Formats: sequence, C-alpha cells, structure tokens
Amino acid sequence: MTHTKRPVKQILTAATLVLTLFISGCASTGSAMLSGPSADPRLTQGNDAQFFSKSGYQACAAGAAVGVLGCLVSNSSNKAVCAIAAGIAACGVAMGANYYLDYRRNEYANTSERLSVMTQDVKADTEKVIARTTTMQAVIKDDEARLASIQRQMKAQALDAEKAKKELASVDKNLNFMQEEVKKIQNKVEQYREVAVNERAAGNTQQVRNLEKQISEMDKRTVALKENIDSLYNQRNAIELG
Repeated sequence: MTHTKRPVKQILTAATLVLTLFISGCASTGSAMLSGPSADPRLTQGNDAQFFSKSGYQACAAGAAVGVLGCLVSNSSNKAVCAIAAGIAACGVAMGANYYLDYRRNEYANTSERLSVMTQDVKADTEKVIARTTTMQAVIKDDEARLASIQRQMKAQALDAEKAKKELASVDKNLNFMQEEVKKIQNKVEQYREVAVNERAAGNTQQVRNLEKQISEMDKRTVALKENIDSLYNQRNAIELG
C-alpha cells in the first residue's frame, strides 16, 4: 500500500469540511429535538437509522471531525494522510466522489487493490440498504394496514374523522421521511457511479467491472426500496377525507 504525502492545505480542507458539517448538524439536530420526532421511531431511532438519514450524515461528520482534530494534535509522522484517512473512514463517498476517489488513488497506487477496496465500500453500503429496507418494509406494512382500515371504515360509513386525520398525518410523516432518505441513498449510488466512470476513463476497463457490478446491485436494492415507498404513497393518495 502506497501513501502519498499531502500538503497542510489538505489537512485544513478536511478539517473545514467535517467541522462545517458537524456545526450545521448540531443546529439541525437541536431544531429537530425541539419539534419532536417526525416519523415512526423505527425509522429515526433503530440500529440502522444512522446509515442514510440526515442524522447519520451528521454523525459521520462528527466522527470525522474528532478524527481529524486528533490527527492534528497527534505525533503522527504524516498528519495529512492521518486526517484524510479519518474523514474517509467516517464518511466514505458521502464526502464527495472526487474527494473519495482522490484519497483512494493516493492510498492505493495499485489499481487492482484500489478497485477491490472500492468494491468492498459499495458492498458495505449495499448491505446497509438491505438492512434499512427491512426496517422500512415493517413500517410500510403497518402503514398500509392503517390505510386499508380507513378505507374499509369509509366504505362502511363508520369513519371516525378525527382519528383518521391523525392516522393519515402519521403516515404522511413516515412517507416524507422515507422519501427523503431514499433520495440520499440514490445520491450515494450516483456518487459511486461517478467514481466508476472516472476509473474507466483512466483506462481501467477490465478491473472496474466488478465495481460497476456491485454498484448495480446497490442500485437494484435502492430501486426496490423506492418502489415499496411509492406503493404506499399511491395508497395514501387514494384517500381523501374531504
């Protein structure tokens, strides 16, 4: 594994990036705490809630900030590499495709090793999508049952309008949360695709195929998750209380 020394400017860039994200994250989190939970606790507080949610991105930034600052005051012989590694370890491609690619290329001069590590990064995120899908499907199933119950009550003309409004508001909150989160996952997929395109442009046609295959798998899982959310959205839109 080959490490290339980076100038002080790279340390400051990494530190500025993660600290900015951390500060903005604190402000957003504080606001959310004041307004109360916005969705089902399984979406916001579960073990997998940190993966792709806004709070998870903030946690990534916070972890990176601690790592970067730790490097700056450490006895590391190469503080720039240490700082950048801290950011990448905590955030991965969330820090941006170009930044991620630049780091991986400097960390691994050997193309096969670099693409193997990148493929493992995508695989890890794919597994997170699978775990997140399991959680969301449970919420979606319960929300579908609530909507079906409202529809039955409307058909039987036995609807408690106030209770139904509360149920629909809860479903709407869950939908909004899941729709925003799936956008973040789609963004990650696109970031990885950009990495693959850059690697292919560098002439790594053969080696990049495994990476592209894993990105396609992550994309397939993401599309399936979006379809589940869209199905719930369509069921919700079919209900109008007047």
